Amino acid sequence: MNFIEELEWRGMIHSMMPGTEEQLQKEMTSAYVGIDPTADSLHIGHLVSVMMLRHFQRAGHKPIALVGGATGMIGDPSGKSAERNLLDEAALRHNQDCIKAQLAKFLDFESDSPNAAELVNNYDWMKDYSFLDFIRDIGKHITVNYMMAKDSVKKRLSSESSEGMSFTEFSYQLLQGYDFLNLYQTKNCKLQMGGSDQWGNITTGTELIRRKTGGEAFALVCPLITKADGGKFGKTESGNVWLDRRYTSPYKFYQFWLNVSDADAEKYIKIFTAIGREEIETLVEEHRQAPHMRTLQKRLAQEVTVLVHSQEDYDAAVEASNILFGNATSEALKKLDEDTLLAVFDGVPQFKIALSDLEAGVKAIELLTDKATVFPSKGEMRKLVQSGGVSINKEKMADQEQLIGMTDLLNDKYLLVQKGKKNYFLLIAE
Repeated sequence: MNFIEELEWRGMIHSMMPGTEEQLQKEMTSAYVGIDPTADSLHIGHLVSVMMLRHFQRAGHKPIALVGGATGMIGDPSGKSAERNLLDEAALRHNQDCIKAQLAKFLDFESDSPNAAELVNNYDWMKDYSFLDFIRDIGKHITVNYMMAKDSVKKRLSSESSEGMSFTEFSYQLLQGYDFLNLYQTKNCKLQMGGSDQWGNITTGTELIRRKTGGEAFALVCPLITKADGGKFGKTESGNVWLDRRYTSPYKFYQFWLNVSDADAEKYIKIFTAIGREEIETLVEEHRQAPHMRTLQKRLAQEVTVLVHSQEDYDAAVEASNILFGNATSEALKKLDEDTLLAVFDGVPQFKIALSDLEAGVKAIELLTDKATVFPSKGEMRKLVQSGGVSINKEKMADQEQLIGMTDLLNDKYLLVQKGKKNYFLLIAE
């Protein structure tokens, strides 16, 4: 497969230095992407450059993931309006280990082939590099005029809301440039990839390599992913969509992809999956014929959830979705773990009830009118029960006098009440 052609039809190339494609056609090439280790999980904003590395390896080249342990201690001004928090070494190492485990789902680190993926940390070559040595060896090759001309620097300095830029952050592009030089010299790495906001930093690296060694290196950046409505990709009301289930449950992860707009689904399925061109064109055509079926969103959500989590997590997410929107059984509801249950019913009205009431057993009509005001009156509840419109834990209630007890609780704590087709209430026993 031709890497550049693959990225082009997927809409994943924003800018590329002349000679990049010729270099990749000439020989197996190493390329790296830098990843900020300020958290112990990647989020979906990282996935574009990770997918670039995945396609790169599939095309027979060697991907290198660089965890920015040293640069993570400083902060990158690109696209940021403020300096970031600085981390200590123990936190950075922990984050690096977690990130590698996530990357292993996308890249092959273990094979014996010459293009096996590698993970490196720039802290390893920066920690013993003295400031005097650095400014003598590296600083003298790049002029201040060159650094000031970068868009990321100009935007930050001209911004009215900015308090200016510290020397620490100004020096960031030199450090990133040195990373590229170091990997060029130690691992014959000739290409750096990233988002388009990294173009300035990456080309500082190619320039440093040229001036210091006389060698030639290359840059390729992808567009920054946006939503069709102009909103920021990967953010929800509760913040980033993370790859780690501790921060974003597989159900919520699946729901994020399932709920993207038609225009975004058409774009994202090319960027975030490895599905081939012909199949994607068929899916797009099917979707356009019957948009209400949400063919693209369903396939996109499946591919990304299975890749990041697992087939089992995907199946559980689909089943959980059916509980809310379909005709799922009480058995499916009982299989949900607590996190997924709370994620599925996030936002539905909740009532606290006393565990002691359930220990003795309580009549449904008392529970749902006096203890929790699911119904404003007993008369209204009786009518709806008679017409088959009330369910507890997905089982239709035949008699409003039935006793509700401890054995009815989901996860020893919850009762799900359904009133009519669409109105859910979650009772929490404490």
